[in-house]
Order: sequence, then structure tokens, then C-alpha cells
Amino acid sequence: METLKFKTNIKCGGCIATVTPHLNAIDGLEQWKVDTDVADKVLTVTGEAEHLQKEIEETLKKAGFQGELI
Repeated sequence: METLKFKTNIKCGGCIATVTPHLNAIDGLEQWKVDTDVADKVLTVTGEAEHLQKEIEETLKKAGFQGELI
């Protein structure tokens, strides 16, 4: 299992609600959470997917957000 953290522009509960169905649709993604209390709005993901980083970045982009691995 792999855990990755991304700096994002997901700022609030509404943004989380928007991105939720997109992230939940990723095969191999076990769990995810966004910490909107920190300046970098860190998205932490845990999963088994072979190309998890790329999938997360592409999925965020499709949902209208940005994510950069930190």
C-alpha cells in the first residue's frame, strides 16, 4: 500500500463534495482525505494502484482542481 500527499487548491467543503465522486471512482484507491486547515490544502491518498500519482493528478484536473505531489 502506498501513501501520497498532494498540495491542492481544494479549499472548502463544497470543493470536497465536488471532487468526492471523482476520487471515489479510482480503482485501487483505498482512502483519501483533504486537510483544508493547512495552507497547502493537503490531499492524502492511500492505495494500491500502479500509477496512483498520475491517476490522482489527472482526476483532480478533470474535476477542476490542481494537485502537485509533495
